[in-house]
Amino acid sequence: MKRRVSYTGALLISLVILANVNYAFAKTDNNQSSTIENQVNPFSNSWRLVKHRFQLHIPKNDKPLSQVIIETPSTVAVSSDIEVIDTTGQKVDINISTNGKQIIIDFPDKVIHNTKLLVNLNRVRQPTSGTDSVYRLSAKVVGSDAEIPMGVATFKTF
Repeated sequence: MKRRVSYTGALLISLVILANVNYAFAKTDNNQSSTIENQVNPFSNSWRLVKHRFQLHIPKNDKPLSQVIIETPSTVAVSSDIEVIDTTGQKVDINISTNGKQIIIDFPDKVIHNTKLLVNLNRVRQPTSGTDSVYRLSAKVVGSDAEIPMGVATFKTF
């Protein structure tokens, strides 16, 4: 239990809210701000193709990540066009699988620690009105099968 609490505290990300303008700021556990982009392309009258981006902060003194689990809202359809980019701008080697509305990003190299990762969900089909899209994020670390809650990312409809 003690281990899970320390991992939970170390891997927290805060709420990400995208306003109708194309930029928003995400508060992190160390009170630094990051710019989050949302790029929108019209798809039809009631749906749009958008890009949902969020940043994960992986602390220094924690075990490396083995997986990131994204629980997608029922109001969106996420394509398999997903990329993860590290702080140097390089794409991270990932394997993607799905389980219903859950996207599992597996890191085969198992060296994801002490970094920030930018997760791009490209070509997300989102309604133009209705409730906000809320993604629930969790992770697994190397050597553990326990899912550690990381927070939520919220994207407004417009």
